[in-house]
Amino acid sequence: MSKPNVSFYNLAWRWHFYAGLFVAPFMILLSITGIIYLYKPQLDNLMYRDLLSVRPSQAQSLSADELQRRLLTAYPQATVKKYLPPINAEGSAQFVVMQEGREVNVFLDPYRGSVLGTQDAKNNLQALARALHGELLIGTVGDRLVELAAGWGVMLVVSGLYLWWPRGRSGAGVLWPRLSSRGRLMWRDLHAVTGFWGSALLLFMLISGMTWTGMWGKQYAAVWNTFPAAMWDNVPQSDKQAGELNTASVQTVPWAMENTPMPVSSGDHAEHMHHGTMSTAPAAPKLSLQQVVEIAKERRIEPGYSITAPKTADGVFTVSVFADDPRNDATLHIDQYSGKVLADVRFQDYNTVARATELGVMLHEGKFFGWINQLLILLVCLMVLLGSVSGLVIWWKRRPQGGLGVPPLRHDLPRWKTAIGIMFALAVAFPLVGASLIVVGLLDRLVLSRFAKFPAQA
Repeated sequence: MSKPNVSFYNLAWRWHFYAGLFVAPFMILLSITGIIYLYKPQLDNLMYRDLLSVRPSQAQSLSADELQRRLLTAYPQATVKKYLPPINAEGSAQFVVMQEGREVNVFLDPYRGSVLGTQDAKNNLQALARALHGELLIGTVGDRLVELAAGWGVMLVVSGLYLWWPRGRSGAGVLWPRLSSRGRLMWRDLHAVTGFWGSALLLFMLISGMTWTGMWGKQYAAVWNTFPAAMWDNVPQSDKQAGELNTASVQTVPWAMENTPMPVSSGDHAEHMHHGTMSTAPAAPKLSLQQVVEIAKERRIEPGYSITAPKTADGVFTVSVFADDPRNDATLHIDQYSGKVLADVRFQDYNTVARATELGVMLHEGKFFGWINQLLILLVCLMVLLGSVSGLVIWWKRRPQGGLGVPPLRHDLPRWKTAIGIMFALAVAFPLVGASLIVVGLLDRLVLSRFAKFPAQA
């Protein structure tokens, strides 16, 4: 009975090796960029205090319309995309505009109307960190690579738990490090202990992060993120998805709203509307920015929301707050002509899976319960960094000169039902992992098996 167990251990080690070699660079990058974005509030306050903070005045703050007029006076060629009202008495007002082909954040003093300064919306520390974290700054290809790395990360955790489970032996080197160890053994203990205690948190981070991905995340949302039809109040809908309001560097609407269709503005001319097209422009006057602010106040949207302007004649104003506590999430779609609220979606409107996912998103970002949540996620990121670096060090120290160091595969390896079941389940749950398994399997058989090998035990 012991022979199959040894063989299965050998198989798990081999796949752990492949997964680790591919995943480690991604995990290092995701951890570093994750830490940067995790402390966005503190870093923003440190780096951009002169843009974000103002001296309160006894005078009443200027209206959104007046602030927009001041903005366009200073930047007459700008096109307003988004407005973020001050979050408190000491906060600045912010506009996101297109200026000479660039997306720019412009900050204004809400009391005096003066321009405090500008910031490149996509070329600042936090925007770059988030874009790197989500798509490696290379768009769809980067998104798929991150998703693939996360899927293989799940395999890494599962195979790692099997490899280093104590199995009745002493917990030294698994549950706690052997303090007297040196060299490769010390790195092995650090790798094993960190991975063992951090496995549950790492799985949570991997899976909660994958809800944002373009392939697995979109399919996950399509299956689980459903809304009652009555929510849209029977208004015309376009083919545009609310997720288009989000970018790699900025999250505007909550996850639960990303894959929902956008309504269309029709005013009194709904008969002319058909899936995002308009045969005759409505005659009603366009809603002012201040009127949208007043609607948000009437609907009791908490501070921190943004107002996204309509892009087309049949687009809508979108008021959205992606709250630290998702129970305060809100998304309004407002007809740009009549001011009618076409959709008002809150946390209580989400289904059970969407609520759990939104909670997971905020826990993942370290926002749900303040600095303690930040500290917990920082600890996870540091554990991932330590596990990734120690794994690479172990490989490098054990690697034969001139070879990759692929663990050997015994020819008498049995077809274990459990192993096949686990591999099949991962391949089905994460399609990119399934496809890559086939590719790696072919490479393993045709190319990698010819490289120099490790001894049979880790």
